[in-house]
Amino acid sequence: MTDSLLAIPKGLGWLYLDLNSYFASVEQQLDPRLRGRPVAVVPTDTDATCAIAASYEAKAFGVKTGTMIYKARQICPGLITVPARHDKYVEYHHKVMEQIDRFLPLTKICSVDEVACRLMGSECEEKNALQIARNIKIAITENVGICLRSSIGIGPNRFLAKIASNLQKPDGLTVLYATELPQRLAHLELQALPGIGQNINKRLARAGVTDIKTFWNLNPKHVRRIWNSVEGERFWYALRGIETTTNDTPERRTIGHSHVLAPIMRPRHKARIVARRLTLKAASRLRRLEYCSSIFSLYVRYALPKDNGIKHKWKMDLKIPLAQDSFSFLEALNILWQQMLRDDNPKHIKQISVGLYGLIAQDKIMPDMFKELDDPITLKQKKHTRLSVAMDKINKIHGLDSVVLGTLPETMSRFSGTKIAFTRIPEKEEFHE
Repeated sequence: MTDSLLAIPKGLGWLYLDLNSYFASVEQQLDPRLRGRPVAVVPTDTDATCAIAASYEAKAFGVKTGTMIYKARQICPGLITVPARHDKYVEYHHKVMEQIDRFLPLTKICSVDEVACRLMGSECEEKNALQIARNIKIAITENVGICLRSSIGIGPNRFLAKIASNLQKPDGLTVLYATELPQRLAHLELQALPGIGQNINKRLARAGVTDIKTFWNLNPKHVRRIWNSVEGERFWYALRGIETTTNDTPERRTIGHSHVLAPIMRPRHKARIVARRLTLKAASRLRRLEYCSSIFSLYVRYALPKDNGIKHKWKMDLKIPLAQDSFSFLEALNILWQQMLRDDNPKHIKQISVGLYGLIAQDKIMPDMFKELDDPITLKQKKHTRLSVAMDKINKIHGLDSVVLGTLPETMSRFSGTKIAFTRIPEKEEFHE
């Protein structure tokens, strides 16, 4: 299909806002001493970790997300490292969203630092869209903080608006029309387009596609074959400004937490404490979301030097009776932990992930009335669930880990705090679980 047969949109329809160096910008807003200085946000305070965010002052030296801190200090001697405070990033996220909502409805919150807003009626006129964007920037500066800069893109669909937001950073404001393509993007690498990661880029290269102009001239069915998925065809249409339908609210399939351990917590007896804490956190979140789970999963990655022939990770799932209480999941953890020790017996563990699968919404469970009356195991589980819910309420009122099962070190919370994923923003309640 050629462009001449397509109804290429000529107008504008979306505004996309991307907060610049968000985590680092929040830290600079909270601590004026950090402003104008190179800052890297880190998961743990050690040179053996990597940056999860960098300020623009640090980026100027080549420090970016994923840069190892020992290397970052070499290329940026004045680098300041700040431990991540995910609760603050969520707090500021909501503050920013409140300001945007004053001018446009929040159509799609794409991540903690990105949001897409549909333009309607006169908002689609370029001069009006630009003025709305400027008003949003002013509102964020005046009501949230001077360090919270953003790049805004305006385009015919959400995809091109996002691309436009990336064309000028920091503090950019760019309008991109579908009728300007592909010339307007010809200078970009293919991987600069959202959705073309390393694997897809390799597939495109094998197909002889190494630049945007060549990609533009492909047939949509050809792109679908390269992707080996309908997503390739959707990408082709989205790049032309044509709206495509996607499922933005997939059904929840898992609840879990993962943590890379600081060196002090890597001995296996200490790592087990972290595993317990992650399990309790996942179970509490499961109850708050009103789900039950029938599969408990444990994944560990060992702290070993890279060497061929040495096993570096272990993973196993355990089927359990449908449960919601913390006791059931801690019992499952104990079973899998002992199995791991029998299989490998590692001395040091670098990463732990726990997952709850086989989720069923609480209101969709049809209990067996006679089993409820007579089965001692079921009665015990109900008792444990009531106790677990009571503990959740106490921790919500009095603070994280006010009451726990067993014992935890005083500094345990900093090893298992809620983290912000790429596309999932934690709810405020998660910082009390």
